[in-house]
Amino acid sequence: MTKRLFLFAGYNKNGIVDDSLLLYVRAISKYGDIVLYIDSDCPKSELQKLKPYVLHAAAVRHGEYDFGSYKRCFLWARDKKILSNYDFVYLINDSVFGPLINIRKTIHDIENINTDAAGIVMTTHKTHAYMESWFVRLNPAIFSQDWFNEFMSSVTIQPSKARITIAYEHGLSKLISDNGCSWGGIYKCRGRFTYNKPIKLFKWGCPFVKKASFIRHNGAAGAQIKYILSHCDVVARRAIIKSANELYGEKYMNWLLTYNPLKIMYRNIRYGLKKLRDGGI
Repeated sequence: MTKRLFLFAGYNKNGIVDDSLLLYVRAISKYGDIVLYIDSDCPKSELQKLKPYVLHAAAVRHGEYDFGSYKRCFLWARDKKILSNYDFVYLINDSVFGPLINIRKTIHDIENINTDAAGIVMTTHKTHAYMESWFVRLNPAIFSQDWFNEFMSSVTIQPSKARITIAYEHGLSKLISDNGCSWGGIYKCRGRFTYNKPIKLFKWGCPFVKKASFIRHNGAAGAQIKYILSHCDVVARRAIIKSANELYGEKYMNWLLTYNPLKIMYRNIRYGLKKLRDGGI
C-alpha cells in the first residue's frame, strides 16, 4: 500500500480552524498522514478540531508564509525520523478551497507522472517555469536528500511576497533541476491562469479553486466561481461558502456571485481602468 505524508501549511486571519480547512483535512486524511502547521495565533481549542485527522498540528504566527509552515512540518517529521516510512511526501496548503470533487483521480494522476516531483499546476513564465507550490508531490530522490533538508531548513522571513515566490516557490523547482531531478505537473498553464481562469481548471478536473480568485480583478471571476460552486460537491459548497462569508463578508459574497454578463463586464472595465491609473497612464 502506498504511504504518503502530507506537509500541510495553513493560514486564517481570524485564527480559527474553519469549515473549509476541516473539509480539506478530512478529505486528504483518507490518503495518508498529515503534519499541519498554521501561520496564525490559533488557540488549542481550535487545533482540537483537527486532532482526529492528523499526526501533529501546531500554530503560531511566524510570518514566513506557506514555506515557513512547510519548514516546520518537515523539521517535525525529520526529527521524529519518520520520513523514510513514506513513498511520497506532499507539500499542500490552504490557499485554495476544496476539494470540490473527489480527489482520488488527482492523486492517481500526480503519482503517475514519471518525474521526481510534480504539482497539480506547472506554470510557464516569461523567463522560467515552475510548479505552483500549493499542491506538490515529492519522491524520496528529493525529500530524503541533504540538499532538500538544507533548503527547507533555510526558509526565513523575506522582505516581500514577491521575494518569497522567487526564493521558495520558483526556487524549489530550480533546486530540483539543479540537483539532477525532474519535475512536471498535471496541468500546464501560462501566467496567472490559475487565478484568472478557475472555471477552465475545474472543467479539466482540478479539484481546487484558488482563494485569490474570489478577490482578484474587482470580482470579475464572480460568474466563474458561481458556476464552480453550483457544480461541485454539495458538502464542499456549504463549507466553502461558510468560510468565504467569514473571510470576505456575506455582503461581498452576495455581490461577487453573479452570472450577469453586464456586471462582469463592468467589473473588468473598472479593474482595467484602475490598472491604467495605477500605472500612471
